[in-house]
Amino acid sequence: MSTSSASPLDAARLALSRDLRLAFRKRSQLVQPLVFFAIVTTLFPLAITPELSRLRDVAPGVLWVAALLSSLLALEFLFRDDAYDGTLEQYALSGQSLTWLLFAKTAAHWLLTGLPLALMAPLAGMSLGVPPAAVPGIVASVAVGSVALSLIGSVGAALTLGVKRSGALLSLLTLPLAMPVLIFGARATELAIKGGGYAAPLQLLGALAVLGVTLAPLAAAAAVRINLE
Repeated sequence: MSTSSASPLDAARLALSRDLRLAFRKRSQLVQPLVFFAIVTTLFPLAITPELSRLRDVAPGVLWVAALLSSLLALEFLFRDDAYDGTLEQYALSGQSLTWLLFAKTAAHWLLTGLPLALMAPLAGMSLGVPPAAVPGIVASVAVGSVALSLIGSVGAALTLGVKRSGALLSLLTLPLAMPVLIFGARATELAIKGGGYAAPLQLLGALAVLGVTLAPLAAAAAVRINLE
C-alpha cells in the first residue's frame, strides 16, 4: 500500500510500525531511559536512608521525577533523525496528514518509553518500601501520565527541531508544561501507597492526556512545517 493512496489511519499505522522496527535496531537508545530510571530510584535509598517508612513517604516524588526525566532523555531523538535523513520532509510532501503521522511517532515514543516505565515503576517502588497493594495504582498513574508527557514532549521536540544540541532547550520548554502531570501523578501514587482512593487524580491525568491527544499533534505538525520551510 503506497502512502499516497493510504487513508490517514493506515499511513499512521505504517509510520508507527516503521518507528518501532527502527527503534529495536538502536537498542542503546531504547534501553537508556529505563537504565536511567533504575539508577535514579536506586540511588535515593543510598542518599537518604534505608529506613522503609521514610522511603515510602518520598516514593511518589522519586518515582515521578525519575519517570519525567527518563521520558525527556528519549524526546531529543523523537523527530531529529527523521529530520536529518529527509523523512519528515517526505511526510510533509506525501499528501497525508502530517498531524496523524506525527501522532504515530509520538505513540511509538510512548510504547517504547512510557509503557516500559509504567511496568518498571512497581519494581522501583518495591525498593522504596511501596506495599504490593499499591502496584495497580502506580502502573495506572504512570501509564496514563506518561501519555501526557509524550504528547507534551512532542511539541517541544518539534519546536526545537532546527536547534543544534537542543537537549537543554527542550527540557526548558517541556518541564514547565509537565508540572501538572507531575503533581497529579505524584498525588495518585501517594494515595495508592496509602491505600486511599486515587480515582480523582487519575481522572485528572486522563483529562490531561485527552487534551494532549487533541492539541499536541496539531501543534507539533505546525512547528515541524515551520522548521521545514
